[in-house]
Amino acid sequence: MDAILKNQKHADTSAKAAADSASTSHAARPDRAEVEEAVLTLLRWVGEDPKREGLIETPARVAKAYAEMFSGYEQDAAEELGRTFEEVAGYDDIVLMRDLSFHSHCEHHMVPIIGKAHVAYLPDGKVVGLSKIARVVDIYARRLQTQEAMTAQIAGVIQDVLQPRGVAVMVEAEHMCMAMRGIRKQGSTTITTRFTGEFRNNNEEQQRFLSLIRG
Repeated sequence: MDAILKNQKHADTSAKAAADSASTSHAARPDRAEVEEAVLTLLRWVGEDPKREGLIETPARVAKAYAEMFSGYEQDAAEELGRTFEEVAGYDDIVLMRDLSFHSHCEHHMVPIIGKAHVAYLPDGKVVGLSKIARVVDIYARRLQTQEAMTAQIAGVIQDVLQPRGVAVMVEAEHMCMAMRGIRKQGSTTITTRFTGEFRNNNEEQQRFLSLIRG
C-alpha cells in the first residue's frame, strides 16, 4: 500500500512539474510588441534606419510573417491523422504522395530550407485522407528544423498513429544556409530518408518506393 501511495505521489508531483513547466514556458513567450521591438533591434544592428519610409511597418510585417511561417508549433500532427477510413475494399498496397513542396527554416541560422517530400505507407486495414499527409509535412516544416529531424518526425507520427505495415519518407531540399552564406554553393540538394516496417525490412518494397518516386 505504501508503495502505491508513493508511486501516486510521485506521479502527482511529476504531473504538477510538467504543468508548471508548460505554464512557465507559455508565460515566458514574448508578446507582439516585444517581437516588433526585436525586429527594430535587428534593423539597427545591420545598419538600417528603422524610421525610413520603407521600413516603418517592417516590424509588424515580420511579426505577422513569422506567425504564419512558424504556425507548426500551434498544430498537432497526430490530431491531423486522427480520422481514418476503414472502408477501403480490401486495399492494402502502397499509398504514395510525391512532390509535396514545403518551405522550412534551418534551426541553426533561421534561413529557408526549400524542398519537397515524398511520403508512402502500406495500409493495415485503414487509410487516411490524402490532404492529411500533406498537412503533416507542413506542420513539421513550419518549425525551426534540421532536415534529418523533419524526415524522422513525418515518418514517426504516421507510423505511431496509423499503425501501417510500413512508412517511407524521402525529403529533398536546398538549404539557404549553404547557398546564401558560408560555402555559398547554390543548387546543391540534400536527400534524407526514413523507412519503417516493411519498407525497412523488405528491400523490394524499399526499391519500389524509390522507383515510383523517380517515375
